[in-house]
Amino acid sequence: MLEIADNGRTWLLTGRASSYAVHLNENDELLHLHWGPRIALADAEALAARPLPAYRPFESPLDGHEEYPVEGGPRFVRPALSVRTDERRGTQWSFEAYDTEGGEGGDDGELRLRFCDDAVRITLHYRMRHDVVERWVTVDNEGPALELLRADSATWTLPEREDWRLSQLHGRWAAESRLTSAPLTYGEKVIGSRRGHTGHQHLPWVALDTDATEESGEVYGGALGWSGSWRIVVAQLPDARVQITGGAGYDDSGLLRLEAGQSYTTPVFAGLWSDGGFGGASRAWHAYQRAYVIPDADRDRPVLFNSWEATEFDISEEQQEALARRAAAIGVELFVVDDGWFGKRTSDRAGLGDWTPNPDRFPNGLKPLADHVHALGMQFGIWVEPEMVNPDSDLYRAHPDWVQFQTGRKRTEFRNQLVLNLAREDVREYLWERLDGLLSSAPIDYVKWDFNRCFTDAGWPGEAYPHRLWIDHVRALYGLLDRLRAARPGVAFESCSGGGRIDLGIMSRTDEVWTSDNTDPLDRLAIQHGFSQIHPARVMAAWVTDSPNTQLNGRVSSLRFRFVSSMAGVLGVGGDLTRWSEEELAEAGEWVARYKEIRPLVQRGDLYRLRPPRGGLSAVQYVRGDEAVVLAWLQAQSYGEPVPALRLRGLDPEASYECRETGEVHRGAVLLHHGLRTGLRGDLDATVIRLRRT
Repeated sequence: MLEIADNGRTWLLTGRASSYAVHLNENDELLHLHWGPRIALADAEALAARPLPAYRPFESPLDGHEEYPVEGGPRFVRPALSVRTDERRGTQWSFEAYDTEGGEGGDDGELRLRFCDDAVRITLHYRMRHDVVERWVTVDNEGPALELLRADSATWTLPEREDWRLSQLHGRWAAESRLTSAPLTYGEKVIGSRRGHTGHQHLPWVALDTDATEESGEVYGGALGWSGSWRIVVAQLPDARVQITGGAGYDDSGLLRLEAGQSYTTPVFAGLWSDGGFGGASRAWHAYQRAYVIPDADRDRPVLFNSWEATEFDISEEQQEALARRAAAIGVELFVVDDGWFGKRTSDRAGLGDWTPNPDRFPNGLKPLADHVHALGMQFGIWVEPEMVNPDSDLYRAHPDWVQFQTGRKRTEFRNQLVLNLAREDVREYLWERLDGLLSSAPIDYVKWDFNRCFTDAGWPGEAYPHRLWIDHVRALYGLLDRLRAARPGVAFESCSGGGRIDLGIMSRTDEVWTSDNTDPLDRLAIQHGFSQIHPARVMAAWVTDSPNTQLNGRVSSLRFRFVSSMAGVLGVGGDLTRWSEEELAEAGEWVARYKEIRPLVQRGDLYRLRPPRGGLSAVQYVRGDEAVVLAWLQAQSYGEPVPALRLRGLDPEASYECRETGEVHRGAVLLHHGLRTGLRGDLDATVIRLRRT
């Protein structure tokens, strides 16, 4: 809901449990008023009547109070907007007007605050959805050319508190999304990616609290929706106030050059306040994404089989058909052919860019295999990596200038590949024609879209402003995905990148994301725990692969433990089913059937993290309507110690619930004892416990 004061200078956005307020004072300075529990418009007006702090030598009264600080004028905090022309640098802006769209009620009401600096128009956008505030900025240039050095999506101002604690998700390839928390100290904490994509090192999310637990206390969080280089800065200012600034681009060396008539719209930087602790904040983030971000979120994702670990590059039509028959027999619903089906792709040294089926492996194209898979009752999917090219490819030999490169410098290769410059219109059109043609050539239901190297030689010889490729590559990626989805509404897309492209921007265009190349079921518990802080199970791909885990660490684990670990998200199978015994295949079929029973709860239910994966027992719970399911993992058991009880969450304390595994009936404020102790024994064991209201 959006409310506006009678004088048109105080604006209040209110969600289900929170409010956000800003005010334009008599000097036309836009000030932050409130972000936290719900307040009335009269409360916001009372806050607006308070004067700014008195002047102190060497300080600015605006710092820490301004809603969107720009470079220039009486400001010393990190600017969210930095503009340079041939004559000067910085912004001296003035308020022009405000307008709204979608009315002053409901979740889709948008507030736009308009400012100008000569011929530059700057619009701050706000929208409250559930309790998530979406913020973004548009810069329109109506005069001489200018350079946008920095245009952040938002600056968030936190209330005055002591002892703030910062939580973030950090990692690397095969060890992504690990949660860490530390006291916030004076100065700036910077996280981000300068790699051209979201990155494995940090997810674009932060959370701040002072004394929150998993289920109680205030938590402030922010998540950026951008799939290229990005930066979030958390600053504790000299007066102890805290501000969070974030947007596209890692440094201030330049985003774009805007000619007369051109504009730039930043990605959305979403913010959330919750008084339900970290668990309540997560559930609010999940509900927001299911409602407003994830395509077709009300549809459960199918159980998937992927051929990569079974075959790697050594594939054939007959071999894939054999795997498909085994996958269908255990209940798989989507069969995906991974790398190796196209061009001269017999290793990672050749073929990228040549998106036509290998005639030796698929003499009649992909259609016969797709038809075979469909006849088995499954959907059919393929793997692609459209943004990359191998030097050993027909595409590169024809168009060596289509890649990112610097004149006179060696073209760096990772995984024997280079990055195509999607900012070029001819490259975009080539990819559109190839991918659209591919999707026309066979009944393809699913595309696993990979991205396996970072930007290194991000040059564009001959372009007047080559630095724009950092922004325009991502905008072109979004445009290509949007175009393909519009043309093929029945095709689902996955963002892969080994877990290196996960953010709200790519998630608004894909149906699920690949969480990590690490499929070890024990390692995945920590990765999935961190991932769940911000993103829901509905998008979290999780595979059961072979044991020992030859891809990473050689760890041996039971099929039971592998399945229950992967059932916490969108279940997939990636092992070599032709080598599984009849007993293993039968057990796998039982687990797949069991997952399908609980899938609506896992993918669309409310998540409660009962115990974190720190050794010993860990568990998560999903609640939807009158049903609940608990997934529990015993990582290690010493000296025959009993398995501790779990107190469940999110149930009606006055109702009774039957445990389907034991037949026991519990009250809503239930402690699970017997089901755990009979279901968990020894190291690396796991269990599933289902409850239904009686």
